[in-house]
Amino acid sequence: MKTEFLGKTLSGPFTIPSGIVTTATSIIQYVFDHMPEVGVVTTKSIGLSPRAGYREPVLSQYAPGCFVNAVGLTNPGAEQSLELLRKLRVPEDRFLLTSIFGGSVEEFVEVAKLLAPVSDGLELNLSCPHAKGYGMAMGQDPELVREITAAVKAVVDIPVIPKLTPNTSDIAAIARAAAEGGADGLCAINTLGPGYTAAHGHPVLSNGMGGMSGKAVLPIALKCLREVAAAVDLPLIGCGGASSAGDVRAFLDAGASVVGIGSALVGLTTDEIGDYFQALQRDLEHGSERAESHIRYDIDMGFRPVTLVENRRVCEDITLLTFDRKVNIQAGEFVFLWVPGVGEKPFSALTDDPFSLVVIDVGQFTHSLMDLPVGTEAYVRGPHGIPVEPPEDARIMAVAGGTGLAAVYQAARDFGNAEVFAGARTAERLYFLDECREIAEVHVATDDGSAGYHGRVTELLRERLAGMSDDERANLVFYNCGPEPMVHAAIAVQREFCDDSRIFSAIDYLTKCGVGICGACATPSGRRLCVDGPFIAADRL
Repeated sequence: MKTEFLGKTLSGPFTIPSGIVTTATSIIQYVFDHMPEVGVVTTKSIGLSPRAGYREPVLSQYAPGCFVNAVGLTNPGAEQSLELLRKLRVPEDRFLLTSIFGGSVEEFVEVAKLLAPVSDGLELNLSCPHAKGYGMAMGQDPELVREITAAVKAVVDIPVIPKLTPNTSDIAAIARAAAEGGADGLCAINTLGPGYTAAHGHPVLSNGMGGMSGKAVLPIALKCLREVAAAVDLPLIGCGGASSAGDVRAFLDAGASVVGIGSALVGLTTDEIGDYFQALQRDLEHGSERAESHIRYDIDMGFRPVTLVENRRVCEDITLLTFDRKVNIQAGEFVFLWVPGVGEKPFSALTDDPFSLVVIDVGQFTHSLMDLPVGTEAYVRGPHGIPVEPPEDARIMAVAGGTGLAAVYQAARDFGNAEVFAGARTAERLYFLDECREIAEVHVATDDGSAGYHGRVTELLRERLAGMSDDERANLVFYNCGPEPMVHAAIAVQREFCDDSRIFSAIDYLTKCGVGICGACATPSGRRLCVDGPFIAADRL
């Protein structure tokens, strides 16, 4: 479906709104290369300086398909974003819409001047409902909207598209102010709110409140878009709660040229997103209504209580936490541990019955877990991710470093016929080896030679593989988990002896939402570990 939009003939009528999925350039490039239905790709909002944003939890589901989020405008800053966006290959029939924000008119102008040369258009985030001093605080003031729009227009020669907040009594007045400032188009709406969710008596989001999105905001989004379309004669991007072809038709009828699909993508793998957009476009072309069957309304983001019964320190910065009950988790999946007021992080379960995990002190949340008192009530959500499925005749070769042993131990235990390669800097950093020896042949390597093989675990792996016959190597399937350098070194060794289809790896990338929306766990190939993995085949990593 060709779509005319701001001087370009686009390959499709859809966009993925700012902050949803396409938050890393590798994901953006993947969408450009594989999803022609997405004619406009919108970046995450970019500010002048790097911003860490809020700590997890950053996303909460309060009903199927309905969410509250407060990521906090996380971004690397305009200078680094410029270098990243500069590397993109944007097809002629696509539109790269770069979302920007600022705490003042001057900041908007500086960011705009930096990023305009690598963009087809600039979206002005005048509508974020949860970041103090940004977004909605500006977007509710018509005069300020007019001033920011005019100031940015004065310094760039590409289209400028303010994104409007629904959190105003008169969105038409805001739209007219943006048009008077020279806006080339408008986007409506950003998230509604702020809203609040709670679980077990605690606020879920670390920020307390966040923007509401998903199916619940659809009627408000359509109402706002109709009011905007009646007030100004500009190209419009409509977004807010769309998931079906019927929803898309309603946005087009309300005046949209391009329709944003955001929260509907929760839980979908990269391949499933591609299939969904294809189905959505077919529905529009043929008058059918099948695409919504792709949506994951079954995603469970609820929390279940667990109580800590043992905190066993392995060494200064590694500890094993054991809780009072079982969690239902398959090999390869992961869960989130939430300690209200402290934060939330994803973990592979070292064991499922009772639930236990290994923690390395690498940040504020994990540091707090080092001395977590026995009796602490925490909460678990999940499982998330895709379980591993080795062939029935497979010989599993599990290669682990750091906390990676937790990710591969259950695969070795549940499927059997396995060898475990455990690597560490020193002997004191090794853990759970006796349990591993009960279910698998174990190989140990330490960098300093204080236990097992003296050297890297990948060097030990090469020696083991080189000593096997071709027949022995024929049925090997590899599962690697640990720090990125170790995983890539393991893959390089394994490729000497087998093809990529038998190599699966999980890398300790940052994972925030766990359901594919925030894009924090993007791989260089544009896939997201939380929904496409965590174990991803080497040719897709």
